[in-house]
Amino acid sequence: MMFLFEPTTILRFSHGIFITLYVSVISIIIAILGGTLMGIMMTSKSILINFLCRFYLESIRIIPILAWLFIVYFGFSTFFGIHINALMASILVFGLWGIAEMGDLTRGALTSIASVQTQSAKAIGLNKIQIAIFVIFPQAFLRLLPSSINLFTRMIKTTSLLALIGVIDLLKVGQQIIEANILKIPDASFWVYGAIFAIYFFLCYPLSILSKKLEAKTL
Repeated sequence: MMFLFEPTTILRFSHGIFITLYVSVISIIIAILGGTLMGIMMTSKSILINFLCRFYLESIRIIPILAWLFIVYFGFSTFFGIHINALMASILVFGLWGIAEMGDLTRGALTSIASVQTQSAKAIGLNKIQIAIFVIFPQAFLRLLPSSINLFTRMIKTTSLLALIGVIDLLKVGQQIIEANILKIPDASFWVYGAIFAIYFFLCYPLSILSKKLEAKTL
């Protein structure tokens, strides 16, 4: 167990955590910006816009994230001659996934606002833009917070798949540490994967607690 506290091991774990958070944070930012726009578009009365948004959403959901990683990382270079490194492919896939899920969550939050709110706002003379900014969006934002934080937690946990396309994330670093120590420390895998479990727990558990508290406040 003591090998986990060696400076080189700590440094390698720190690098893995940094890559995991780097991909997660950038993907989450993409998800917030793109997903909010997509959610607003999904409330449109246009049949074409709704169809395109729904098709995109279902395409992302039906195909597993791991398959999307392989499609983007290996498929783009094979069929289109476009070379994308593993890190960029990861951010692209996770960003697209986040946009789809965040878009659906935003749509649900916007459409959950009772029509009487809009009618009351119109009665006091507010126009459509004012209704959206001062009535619908603030209420939708509060309802969106718990589910969006839950989505961000899932995105952080799912980064463990990145090791399968060669990204040196937390899981990949753990595998490398095991390979380097397995001959002299037979139970290295137990301690390393235990450490990875603890790291993911401390990264995600605070977000899970925050999500539950926000959900309780919005009920």
